[in-house]
Amino acid sequence: MLSVLSFLRRRRHHCYQLRLLHDRQSSTAASTLRTPLSHPTYFVWSPNTSLGKTLVSTGLAFSSLIGRSAPSKFVYLKPVQTGFPSDSDSLYLFNKLSSLSLLHKPHSPLLSSHQILQSSFPAANSLSSSLIRRSPDVSAPSGHPNSASGMVDLSFYKENRVLGDESEGNFVSELVSRTIFAYEEAVSPHLAAKRESAAVQDSVVVEMVERCLRAGLEGESEDREVLCLVETAGGVASPGPSGSLQCDLYRPLRLPAILVGDGRLGGISATISAYESLKLRGYDVAAVVFEDRGLVNEVPIMCYLRNRVPVLVLPQIPQDPADDLMQWFDDSRSVFNSLRDIMQSAYAERMHALLHMPKKAKEKFWWPFTQHGLVPEEGVTLIDSRCGENFSVFKGANDKSMTQLFDACASWWTQGPDATLQAELARDMGYAAARFGHVMFPENVYEPALACAELLLDGVGKGWASRVYFSDNGSTAIEIALKMAFRKFSVDHGNLSDILSNIEDDKKAELMVLALQGSYHGDTLGAMEAQSPSAYTSFLQQPWYTGRGLFLDPPTVFLSNSIWNLAVPEVLHSKVVEHRTTFRLREEIFCKSRDNSELAGLYASYISQHLSGAGGHKCIGALIIEPVVQGAGGMHMVDPLFHRVLVNECRSRRIPVIFDEVFTGFWRLGAESAADLLGVQPDIACYAKLMTGGIIPLAATLASGEIFDAFMGDSKLDALLHGHSYSAHAMGCTAAAKAIKWLKDPETNLNFSSEGKLLKELWDITLVNRISDHPAVHRVIALGTLFAMELRVEGNNAGYGSLYSRRLIRMLRDDGIYVRPLGNVIYFMCGPCTSPEICSQLLTKLYRNLEEFHRLRSKDEFMDVVVEK
Repeated sequence: MLSVLSFLRRRRHHCYQLRLLHDRQSSTAASTLRTPLSHPTYFVWSPNTSLGKTLVSTGLAFSSLIGRSAPSKFVYLKPVQTGFPSDSDSLYLFNKLSSLSLLHKPHSPLLSSHQILQSSFPAANSLSSSLIRRSPDVSAPSGHPNSASGMVDLSFYKENRVLGDESEGNFVSELVSRTIFAYEEAVSPHLAAKRESAAVQDSVVVEMVERCLRAGLEGESEDREVLCLVETAGGVASPGPSGSLQCDLYRPLRLPAILVGDGRLGGISATISAYESLKLRGYDVAAVVFEDRGLVNEVPIMCYLRNRVPVLVLPQIPQDPADDLMQWFDDSRSVFNSLRDIMQSAYAERMHALLHMPKKAKEKFWWPFTQHGLVPEEGVTLIDSRCGENFSVFKGANDKSMTQLFDACASWWTQGPDATLQAELARDMGYAAARFGHVMFPENVYEPALACAELLLDGVGKGWASRVYFSDNGSTAIEIALKMAFRKFSVDHGNLSDILSNIEDDKKAELMVLALQGSYHGDTLGAMEAQSPSAYTSFLQQPWYTGRGLFLDPPTVFLSNSIWNLAVPEVLHSKVVEHRTTFRLREEIFCKSRDNSELAGLYASYISQHLSGAGGHKCIGALIIEPVVQGAGGMHMVDPLFHRVLVNECRSRRIPVIFDEVFTGFWRLGAESAADLLGVQPDIACYAKLMTGGIIPLAATLASGEIFDAFMGDSKLDALLHGHSYSAHAMGCTAAAKAIKWLKDPETNLNFSSEGKLLKELWDITLVNRISDHPAVHRVIALGTLFAMELRVEGNNAGYGSLYSRRLIRMLRDDGIYVRPLGNVIYFMCGPCTSPEICSQLLTKLYRNLEEFHRLRSKDEFMDVVVEK
C-alpha cells in the first residue's frame, strides 16, 4: 500500500531523473531500443492538422482516469510541439483534465503532472528565464551566453492534485503529460527546426520517446490499468524536425495506431489515404475515430475497411471559442469508453499472440538448417517486424518489451536496404501488385521485366551478357546455368555420341562440372550434384548424391595477426614455399600483376594436370565457381589469382564458365559483380538475394550471346525447356529495378564511391587487424559488406556441426547483434548502404564480447546455451 505523500515524493524524484534525458546524437545500432509492452501503448495519428488528435487524447485520459472504480494511470507524450508556448497539446490535456476532474470527482486521488523536457532557444525565451537551464550536452555559440544551436533543457514542471473518495485515499490515479521537443513557430516541425537552429536527428527523437515510455511505466504493476499515448504532430506524412515523414520517423517503434479521421467534406479520401500510408509502412491500426460533421463519412469508410477496423464517431465539436467543451466531453464519454475498450482488447490479443508464438512455432514449424532437438522454446527468436537493418524482437514474458537487434546475417545474405529503401520497395511493389498482380512471361513483355533485364545487362552483365533468364531462386538459377553450359559444350565439341564414341564397354557418356572443394550452389538436387561433398550432401541429407564433378582444392587467403596469408593445398605446398605467401595489404592480393608470377604458372600446371586426368566416359562440360568468396562452405576467400588462372584454363579448352553470384553479386563484396574484382568475365552468371534488395524472391541467369545461340533451331525441342509459373513476376522485377538503381546511385547510397567501381571501405582496418590478432581467432576476412572470423578450435569443435561458438553467439545477441554461425565461423554481413560507423560499432562489440568469451572459455565457465547455425 502506497501513501499519497510517499507517492508524491517518488514522482518528484522521477521528474529529476527525466531531466537527465539529454539529446544524444546516436544511431540505433549504438543504443539499442527497448520499447516497453507491459501496458497498452498507441500512436495517435491523423490525416492532417486540426482534426482533434488532442481532443481524442484528452477524452481517453478522461475515460481512463475519472469515473473508474480502481486507480489507473495515463501517460501522454507529445514528441514534437510547434507554436510553443501559446500552443501546447500536453498543457491543454493537463488543464482540461484538471477541469474535468473538478466536475467529476474521481474515485481515487488524482495526481496530474505536466512537463516540457527540451525546447529551442526561441521557445525557451518565451518562458520565464528562471524556468530554463542549459543542457550540459549543448554548447553555447559565441556572442550569446544563453543560446545554443540546438535544444536546451527546461525545468518546466507543474502538477495538480485532486482528492477523491476518502476510502480510496491510499491509492492514487495519475496523469503524466509531457512534451519532449518544443518549438516556438507554429509551422511544420522541419521548418521550425531550421528557422530556430534546433534540428534533432530522427534516432534521437525515437530514443527519447522510448526512454520516456520506459520512465512512465517503470515500476508499474501489470495489475494496474495503464494506457499510454504518443500523439504525433500534423498529419501522417507531415515532416518531423529532420524533414523525415513522421510515419517513417517513428517506424522503429511500430506502436499500434489510433487514426483520428476527417469528418469534413473530402475527409473520406484523406482518411483512407492516411490509413493506407500507415499500413504500407507496417503499422497496425486499431481504430478510426472522427468528428461527426453531418456528412456520414463513417459509412463509406466502414465499407472500405470491410469491418476489419472499428470506426467510431464523436459528436460535433462546438465552434464557439468561448465553449469550454465540458459538455462535449460528457456527451462523448461513451465513445471514448468504447475506444478505450477496443484499445485494451487489441493489446490483450497482441500480447496473447506474442506470448504463445514461440511454443506454436516449436510445434508447427520445420526450420531449415536446424536441429530442433537443440532449440528450447526460450531459444526461439520472435521477430515482430523489421526496420531497415534492425529486427524488432519480443523479449518474452519476463520482460515484455521490443528490443532492436542489428541483423548481422542480412537475413541470410539477401538484405541490402536501409529503412528508406525498404519503404521505397514496399511502395513500388504495392504499385506493381495493383497494376499487374501476376502475368505469365513466355512470349510476353511488360515494363518491370524489361526494365529489370536492361539494368542487369547494363550492370552485372555489362560487356559480356546479352540475355536474361528469370527464375525464382538461386538454386534454380544454378540448374538453368548448368543446362545452358552443357548445351554450349555439346555444340562446341560436336555431337556427344561422336565425341565419346571411343568409350570402352559402351559406358554411358556423362557430363560433369569442374568445381572447388568447399563449394555450395544450392539445395535442389541438380545444384547439389555440382558441389563437392560436404555436410549438405551427405547420405543423411541427400542419398542420391554422387557428386558429378571434379573438385579441386583451392588456395585461400586470410588475415591473421594483421597479415594477409596464402594457404595452398598440400599438393602445392612444397612448390609454393619458395614463393610469396604473405601480403601487407588486401589490395595486393587482387593485383593483376600477379598473373605473370611463377605462382600463376604453378596454379596453371596444377589445374591442367587435374583436367587431363578427367578422362574415360566422363567429360568436364562446365566450370562453376563462387567468385572470390565461398559462402556456406565457411566464408573462405579463394586466391583471386587462382580463380583467374582457372577461368583462363577452361576457356582454352572451350569449357563454359559459370559464376555463382547468388551470394557475391550486387555489391556484397564491394563491387557490383565479383567479376569486377577478379578481372575476368564468365559465360553464364547467376544472381538472386540482393538483386531485389532482399524483399522478395527472384533470380536471374545471365548468358552471353554464344550461349543463347546454342539453343536456336527449327524445333521447339531445341529450346531451353525450363520455366516457373512465376518467372519474371512483376513485383520481383519492380523491386529488383529499384534496388539495382538505388544501390549504385551516389544520391541514395552514400557508400558508393565517386569512381563508381567499388564501395567505400566499410570495416575499420584497425579494428579488423585487432580482431585478427586475438588469440581466440584463427583467421579473418573483411571485404565489401562481409566480415568473417573463424574461432581457433581443435578436433570435433571445428566444422559446420560445431557448437563451440554458441556462447559467443548468445552474448552478441544480448548485446544487440543478431548472428547465426557457420559452425565455428562467425560472420557479420551488413548492406551496401550501411554506414562505416555502424560497422565499427559492430566490430567494437564483437571484440568486447570476444574478450569475455575467451576469458570464460579459459575458465571453462560456459553456460549450456545452444544456438543452431
